[in-house]
Order: sequence, then C-alpha cells, then structure tokens
Amino acid sequence: MIQELSQDNLQDIVAENDTVVVQYSASWCGNCRIMKPKFKKLASENENTVFIIADAEKFPESRKLATVDNLPTFATFKKGEFKNQVQTNKFEVLKDLVAEAI
Repeated sequence: MIQELSQDNLQDIVAENDTVVVQYSASWCGNCRIMKPKFKKLASENENTVFIIADAEKFPESRKLATVDNLPTFATFKKGEFKNQVQTNKFEVLKDLVAEAI
C-alpha cells in the first residue's frame, strides 16, 4: 500500500502498522521526482508493507521521526520504532533498505 500524506500524521501511521517505509521529499526536489516511481514500484512489490510519501517541508512533525537533512531521505519503521534511513537517489540502495526492513 502506498499513500501520500495529506496531513502531518506520520506518527499515527507508524504506530498503527507493523512496517512502514517513508520517502521524505519536496515538490522542488528533482531527485525526489526521479525516485518516486521507483518507490512506488517497491510498494507494489511489497503489499504487506505501508509505503508513505511525506512532504518534508509541509509536515514538520512527520519529518522529526527521522533525521532529514537532505532529500530524498528514505526511512524505515518497525513496530512503531525508527529502524534505519538512507539519503539516496540510487535505486539499489533504496531496494536494500526496504529488503532489510521487511
């Protein structure tokens, strides 16, 4: 399942789901736009995991759940806890992060 945040409620989604993978992005970020279809592809291949796209500028509380100082940042959460993150525009690195989380 994949969804884009429409409100600053990532904390609730992380608490309610076993495994969550987040792409922190921004509308102006070219690498974020490049990675978005790849992120969606991984979501379609892992239907038991929740994939979220969060605008790092619009949702500051959601951003605080990871260390987002470069975009795109990808973060994983398991059983309500932060697990790992990467800042990358490389699909293989993202794929490894997701595989580690699942």
